[in-house]
Amino acid sequence: MKNYEENGECSGSYTSLIDTGADGSMVEDPPQRRIPKCSIKDVDSLARYFPMSSREKHEFHEIEKRYQLQITPHYFSLIKDINDSNDPIRMQCVPSVKEITFNSEEYIDPLGEEKTSVSSCLIHRYPNRALLIVTSKCFMYCRHCTRKRLWRNGLRETPACDIKKAIDYIRNNPEIREVIVSGGDPFTLSTVKLDNILGKLSSIDTVKVIRIGTRAPVVLPERVDSGLCYMLEKYDNIWINVQFNHPREITEMSVAACRKLQKCGIPISNQSVLLKGINDDPAVMKELCEKLTSIKVRPYYLFQCDPVVGASHFRTSVFKGVEIMEKMRGHTSGMAVPTFVVDGIDGKGKVPLSPKYLMSSSKNSIKLRNYKFETFDYQNPS
Repeated sequence: MKNYEENGECSGSYTSLIDTGADGSMVEDPPQRRIPKCSIKDVDSLARYFPMSSREKHEFHEIEKRYQLQITPHYFSLIKDINDSNDPIRMQCVPSVKEITFNSEEYIDPLGEEKTSVSSCLIHRYPNRALLIVTSKCFMYCRHCTRKRLWRNGLRETPACDIKKAIDYIRNNPEIREVIVSGGDPFTLSTVKLDNILGKLSSIDTVKVIRIGTRAPVVLPERVDSGLCYMLEKYDNIWINVQFNHPREITEMSVAACRKLQKCGIPISNQSVLLKGINDDPAVMKELCEKLTSIKVRPYYLFQCDPVVGASHFRTSVFKGVEIMEKMRGHTSGMAVPTFVVDGIDGKGKVPLSPKYLMSSSKNSIKLRNYKFETFDYQNPS
């Protein structure tokens, strides 16, 4: 397998999915299952691997004018049926005309990140942690991305002078004990540039934890190479958050990428997004989370999909998320149950939601219900 190239122009030596015929000979899949050698970056390139009518191509070009398009060969190869518009992998990476359907409930910046920014690349919403945006580039542009606003002015790495100002702010605000390095995807930076940023953050005595948010193990697992691991292993306060949204994303390659990071002593947590038609099913979410725990990746959060422009078709009722939690709790290990969270509009912050287990209460007793819907009284100590 070809290693990740720092310029991001090609992300693997993929050609097509190969199968073995009845006589033992190698048989290529039909043309529509050809897999690109390099990342698909525009509609015309997508058309070579993705069957589309002239009308669809026109619609895709209209979407391309507003939103970025990029799909890695690895992730494209996970689509089972390219003709199935409901394929959970296809839905996350291939544009849909629904993205340009007007919806009055959508926001450019649903979480009010710009409102809570203290500089061009640093968001300080919570008292003791801050979020540092080091790039607007990703290996793949997820159709449900909550930071589509970063795509408006072109994709770029955050200038070094802006990162310096942000790090100076962190240094001068000792209440910040945790920094989330995000983007875009920080792993799109060269290993040298990322090392430089992590080194400066680690030199601040009051910063005790550094979290990196990346989807590389899911969409471009070969990016987790020996050079990156050697660099990350130098730091003893790194945590990594990934985003697996569907069981099919857990492949041999993605598991290998997670294993490499874990061998560096880095804990990995998963933050899924609740997506209609993709994982809004208790059985699918249970399978995903149980697979994650089996590879030592902690199911951390299940986020309600934010009301960001172009993503309304992915949003479910909040009650669907509560229902999924209800049908997982007690039916699988507690370690496999994430916390369902709604991220408040306009910077209000995360609010965890769960089924109602506390039915009533008094000074001396409370009435509870369990996962079997059995109710019982429990003495409440004074």
